[in-house]
Amino acid sequence: MTEFTPWFSLAGGFLIGLSSVLLMLFHGRIAGMTGIVSGLIPPIASDWGWRVAFVAGAILAPAIIIASGSPVAYSVPVSQTSLVVGGIIVGLGVFFSSGCTSGHGVCGLARFSIRSLAATVTFMAVTFITVYVIRHVIGA
Repeated sequence: MTEFTPWFSLAGGFLIGLSSVLLMLFHGRIAGMTGIVSGLIPPIASDWGWRVAFVAGAILAPAIIIASGSPVAYSVPVSQTSLVVGGIIVGLGVFFSSGCTSGHGVCGLARFSIRSLAATVTFMAVTFITVYVIRHVIGA
């Protein structure tokens, strides 16, 4: 069972929302990780600078927390094969839904996008079904 951390969750949600608003304010761009990272893969987007800064921040922030001595407890209760298969499935979903959970769920919903609402409802429904099947039907 995952430990419930309301204050860390609230702070994390606030920071994600703040970064999304600031990216839209200063660059007019949606903070969807798929779109941001895809601009760093050839052909590289002309606005690559802010993309590198955004991805670097996503990598460096946890690294700084770990370097400060704060423990980051996590566990992955599945095999590496399951992680790879899951990553491929997520990649296909991102491709066919034209965006990821951060682009649709955070930014799209904030813009009252019907397409993002449909995508987010689909993401969540499939997630609920998958967890139920894996934990209660298969018993893993």
